[in-house]
Amino acid sequence: MEATVSEASEATQKPAVQPTIGGSVYVKPQDIAWEPTQFEGISIKVLYEDKPKGEMTCLLKWEPGATLPMHRHPEIEQTFVIEGSFYDHDGICRAGEFVWRRVGSFHETHSDEGAVILAVYRKPNVFQHSTGYAPDREP
Repeated sequence: MEATVSEASEATQKPAVQPTIGGSVYVKPQDIAWEPTQFEGISIKVLYEDKPKGEMTCLLKWEPGATLPMHRHPEIEQTFVIEGSFYDHDGICRAGEFVWRRVGSFHETHSDEGAVILAVYRKPNVFQHSTGYAPDREP
């Protein structure tokens, strides 16, 4: 079967858009160490961060009984629970479930059994004495 002129022309032309070399950043969470945060029983692995914009995507590991104190969400926060569960006054989010927090909302979060969550922040949480998650510092 012979190709038509237009089919031959399409086959030899390069696409108008080429992929960006280096445009994808692959992260291997299994190679990142858990770092303690300023909150007892909560550790973090940062997967992506743009400090000037306040954006962060991270894994958070909650030990059984951990509590994240009262804080405000200056932007939408999105959380997917990978293992365990955590909860606040509005409900509980278990493994395989997703919760997002409204702009300006306040809450305190707890985990009785422990949890591993994937959290996506557009701006850091605002706590009474800090903003966002910080490495745990020795006194």
